[in-house]
Amino acid sequence: MAVSRRKFIQGSMAGMAVAGLPVWFSDSAEASSGRKIGPNDTIQFGVIGPGGSKGGYRMGLGDARAIHGIEGCKVIAACDVDAVHLQEAVKAFGPDCKGYKDFRDLLARKDIDAVVIGTPDHWHTIICIEAMKAGKDVYCEKPLTLTIDEGKRLVKVWRDTKRVFQTGSQQRSEGNFRHACELVRNGRIGRIKRVQTNLPTGPTGGPFEVKPVPEDLDWDMWLGPAFKTDYVWERTHGNFRWWLEYSGGMMTDWGAHHNDIAQWGLGTDRSGPLRVEASGQAPNPGYNCYNTYPDFDIDYVYPGGITLRCTNKGENGIHFEGEEGWIFVKRGGISASDQRLLDDPLPDDATRLYKSDNHRKDFVDCIRSRKQPICDPEIGHRSVSVCHLGNISLRLGGRRLDWDPVKEEFVNDDEANTYLSRPARKPWTV
Repeated sequence: MAVSRRKFIQGSMAGMAVAGLPVWFSDSAEASSGRKIGPNDTIQFGVIGPGGSKGGYRMGLGDARAIHGIEGCKVIAACDVDAVHLQEAVKAFGPDCKGYKDFRDLLARKDIDAVVIGTPDHWHTIICIEAMKAGKDVYCEKPLTLTIDEGKRLVKVWRDTKRVFQTGSQQRSEGNFRHACELVRNGRIGRIKRVQTNLPTGPTGGPFEVKPVPEDLDWDMWLGPAFKTDYVWERTHGNFRWWLEYSGGMMTDWGAHHNDIAQWGLGTDRSGPLRVEASGQAPNPGYNCYNTYPDFDIDYVYPGGITLRCTNKGENGIHFEGEEGWIFVKRGGISASDQRLLDDPLPDDATRLYKSDNHRKDFVDCIRSRKQPICDPEIGHRSVSVCHLGNISLRLGGRRLDWDPVKEEFVNDDEANTYLSRPARKPWTV
């Protein structure tokens, strides 16, 4: 992957150097190996897309603040295309934190070891790839990608660069979810028959009013690879997730969390289903309306005939059903058909899953050890791929689609395969 500025770069390298501007790094995945960090060295971070008070979406800022509070970590740079959010982020980290409007300027700094990425989803892949190629370790919020093809390319660069990479699917670092998945993996409820992931219902709305672009927002840069459109406030900040141009609705918002846990429990978190078939309520028709599906029932089939249903109905959480009982897990709670299923200890030779009790600290620890954390990008990609498959079936009228999880393409369906990627606006092509 390359941010398609190659011709521009070739023609302007000398001018940039003379002007004292940072020269954009090579297309090679080995452009920089990054700084070697000793056990007592301070790890220096940049945050890209912190968000802030104007839009209510501030996962990047929250992640960066949590990391900044870990001993031996310091946030020294922030980047946001919204000037108000940028000012808030710089203020949060003190006088040593420098602000940037363009992520490329932040990535060009050699003294930054790792980045936290909290931008809207349509920016994730480009910034993640360029960060890894610049020698930075990466913590990127979920959902990891906008499309399945983006995920495949991101995973390839991760393997090539060998950077430490944590996907922000923090439920993996909560004890109840790990406990539920270990019980399922070890046959505590017998052979698994079905899993259900219950998500919230997404909003509907529109058409929304076109307004002048605020002076403190670089609207063209916010859009980036997405097609050019008039400014509508409801497209931005926390509302971006209800537009297919930038995200995937509730399916990729909460779905990236709960389907991740479903796959972890099934042991398919580096693979995926064999089939998908969907039904749901179509979004409002027309331009400048939210266009992700608010209401849905997505049925998947996994090897061995195990089924997964992802729906916006029922109590928020994940329900594992086996031949000998069931386990339900959600944030802050876990229950079962018999309490003894939860309380009886597993044998000494039981399968154990990666244990993390703090998602951000797990990332920091792995930066020092050079091991991969609990939710590396292959896992993050495969989890959100489940969500993308559901959205593709919805957009194709709910028809059954057969999926090859090895090749990561639909079987004998050229039309469906066109949905694996999206056109990107120049110069931000992937």
